[in-house]
Amino acid sequence: MDLHGSAAIVTGGGSGLGEATSREIVARGGRVTILDLGRSKGAEVAKSLGDAAQFCEADVANEAQVQAAVDATVAKFGLVNIVVNCAGIGTAGKTVDKEGKPFNLDLFRKTIEVNLIGTFNVIRLSAAKMQTNAPNAGGERGVVINTASVAAFEGQIGQCAYSASKGGVVGMTLPIARDFASVGIRVCTIAPGLFLTPMLMGLPEPARASLGKQVPFPSRLGNPEEYAALACHIVENPMLNGEVIRLDGAIRMQPR
Repeated sequence: MDLHGSAAIVTGGGSGLGEATSREIVARGGRVTILDLGRSKGAEVAKSLGDAAQFCEADVANEAQVQAAVDATVAKFGLVNIVVNCAGIGTAGKTVDKEGKPFNLDLFRKTIEVNLIGTFNVIRLSAAKMQTNAPNAGGERGVVINTASVAAFEGQIGQCAYSASKGGVVGMTLPIARDFASVGIRVCTIAPGLFLTPMLMGLPEPARASLGKQVPFPSRLGNPEEYAALACHIVENPMLNGEVIRLDGAIRMQPR
């Protein structure tokens, strides 16, 4: 699919992986709706991208808010044919801690709600509109890209909720791709390793450097622009479908 003239929804587009992807899509001639929470920098990012972007405040797990963002995308750009799901939260805590206290069940539910249910909510509502697009010469009507994590495969101590949520994203990638095959919508998931996202940027520099050294090669933290480059390649390569791609410098996470 050609990025030039495309219209994308990028969740979590106010920072990190989502912001980098939004900027790269616009740089390649696309348009983008940045879907993020009101407290994010989504409106600022959209303003910096000019007429090629707009901001829609929404919680990814809220049906009405996401539907409004889909409708706003079609109203402004005439269609939606790309979705990149970057919105997510990170939580940490053992299933039962040293004091014998069980992990907070509400926090577990919230992690699943945002990372897994929110991703599915955006997919289902945007794809309902995508499938009405006229197909391109290759029969494509849309592309969906999700964000999992290497924690889906090698969850560390304290990542029970986060790994469960990201494992769910991995698990639904192929069946959703199969669901949409007949209408020409491709679905892939990127599983990043250690990236310079706002969560890691909050760590002291020595801590970030230490984490980077755990990556076999290149021995550093990933840059959001590298995620954005892969997301754009997935859009442009029609044979990428139903796949989960690790973007991690060959790291395999240890228990802690």
